[in-house]
Amino acid sequence: MTESSGLARPAVVPGSFDPVTLGHLDVIERAAKLFGRVIVGVAVNAAKEAVFGLKARIELIQDCAAHIPGVEVRAVPGLLAEFCRQVEAIAVVKGLRGGQDWGHEEPMAIVNRELTGIETVFLAAAPTWGHVSSSLVKDVARHGGDVSPYVSPGVRQALIDRFGSGGPPRL
Repeated sequence: MTESSGLARPAVVPGSFDPVTLGHLDVIERAAKLFGRVIVGVAVNAAKEAVFGLKARIELIQDCAAHIPGVEVRAVPGLLAEFCRQVEAIAVVKGLRGGQDWGHEEPMAIVNRELTGIETVFLAAAPTWGHVSSSLVKDVARHGGDVSPYVSPGVRQALIDRFGSGGPPRL
């Protein structure tokens, strides 16, 4: 899909999305407004043990992002830079929650640019979502807490199905 075929080149919003949060969704929505066409690239992070499989994460994102025009969701089978080359992406879009995210994301942005010339656009997290991470959401869910302020109803239900909803453990 190229500009010559009548479709704009997409931006790619990558991540492991385990699970997708409302903060992720905010970045996806903002990227779609900026670029018109967005591919949410769902990757496997070898450094983390996923709670949800790749197929489940893709389905959860599709459900959450169904209302956003121009968004599609795909698995990233290997290197992000190669995926971007294959889909003829115009940019990678990443959300930043603060300095720690910058320290992690900057080297990847440089390597992606060196490998394929793809530029990374950073969007500052909205203040509402700056403290939200998938790891935090999973921790709250594991301990029976209410994750509804941080995730869509579908993701909340998937977390309840995975961890149960019996409330905090009794001491």
